[in-house]
Amino acid sequence: MPQFCKACGRCIEACPKGCITMGTEIEPATGFTPVILNLDECTACGLCFSACPEPYGLQPTINEFETELFDPATHFGPRTTSAPTPVEIPDQQVPLPELEPLVLKGNHASAIGALLAGCRHFFGYPITPSTEGAELMAKLLPQLDGVFVQAVSEVATINMMYGCGGAGQRSMSFTSSPGFSLMVEGLSYMIGAEVPGVVVNVMRGGPGLGNIAPEQSDIKMLCRGLGHGNTHAPVLAPSTPQEMLDLTMLAFDLTMKYRNPVVIAADGFLGQMTGRVQLPKTLVEPGIPAWAVWGDEMHRGNLISSIYLNEQDLEAHNIHINEKYERMIDSEQRADLFFCDDAEWLVVACNTPARMAKGAVEEMRKAGVKAGLFRPITLWPFPIDLLVGLLPNAKGILVVEAGTGPLEDELRIALSYADVHSPPPITNIRRFGGILPQQQEIVDSLSSLVEVKS
Repeated sequence: MPQFCKACGRCIEACPKGCITMGTEIEPATGFTPVILNLDECTACGLCFSACPEPYGLQPTINEFETELFDPATHFGPRTTSAPTPVEIPDQQVPLPELEPLVLKGNHASAIGALLAGCRHFFGYPITPSTEGAELMAKLLPQLDGVFVQAVSEVATINMMYGCGGAGQRSMSFTSSPGFSLMVEGLSYMIGAEVPGVVVNVMRGGPGLGNIAPEQSDIKMLCRGLGHGNTHAPVLAPSTPQEMLDLTMLAFDLTMKYRNPVVIAADGFLGQMTGRVQLPKTLVEPGIPAWAVWGDEMHRGNLISSIYLNEQDLEAHNIHINEKYERMIDSEQRADLFFCDDAEWLVVACNTPARMAKGAVEEMRKAGVKAGLFRPITLWPFPIDLLVGLLPNAKGILVVEAGTGPLEDELRIALSYADVHSPPPITNIRRFGGILPQQQEIVDSLSSLVEVKS
């Protein structure tokens, strides 16, 4: 402030950039000649403030926008555009010719399911045991006027999917456990911004890099750990190559319906195993949603963002997301029930371990034991509504999984929220490191339970 400057020159000596020179104009209030500031080269080092003997001689200028958060919509006013109101361009169902069944790997079946569901954009980074899906997409998408991008990392992958989904387009990626971990931050952004996208996670052994054998420990992350804050996504768990195709198609329906990412939780064996796959009767020719940031005049007023600087606005957005989650929980619970109508002993399993469990249930039935397989197809939301009706007849529940217990955790959490506080006794079979539970293990465990109860 010129009226406090005594023209001592200490600030001139202190400035390493030569931004301060002695003044020539007299300040009428003091009779001194205040220094002149030239801030073009200033680095804001603050040495001149320290050198000034006057407490109010040199003071930093505080910009209000650097110290206060402000809402751009309030500060700059409403967004204006002459564009017409966006109109939904609906999907079209295109008939497929009748075809003989194919024999496909699980990864290949999922890739074909994505193409049939209208996906023409793939972003990914190769990682075993999921890479075959990406390889097939790289081969087929250019022939379908599609886009295949091998990103530099999984972090880049998920952010490319954010951009593609923001334009209202269907995109997907294949990955495996360590790669999925890297995608979680971007998935959180997609959930917050309500952007669609499908990720196929072909789970492998862990923790860390682990190995490339099958495991299911990612279930905890998929159902409870998709980023900071309020983040959920439907998690579909196939158990056959046919379901790899069918559930991938369903995933694209759900991701567009709810404007929310969807995860397909497969395991390493399921990605690699070969099976008979029947194609559907139609494929999807995708349209353009009204909310898309498409880049043309009609969609110019649309905005995709997960940032809400005002606390009340962010709370309202979380309430909106919670209401969407409730709709998912009410409408999207899915399970396969095998010999469950009169079952006294329920086996709960998914993915490849469910195949062993199914064989064990058949063996126990032949031995006169009323066993049944409850196979959740949606891990989130867990299909608790379908399970509760089976509990009055059940004497015990055996959870079979290749992991440290995340499937059992989902079961127990769902029971608690359903106010089932005294369920039948729950026991488990758990294998780790890429070793799957075997049919005989399940038979032996069920036999022991029946013997103890008898």
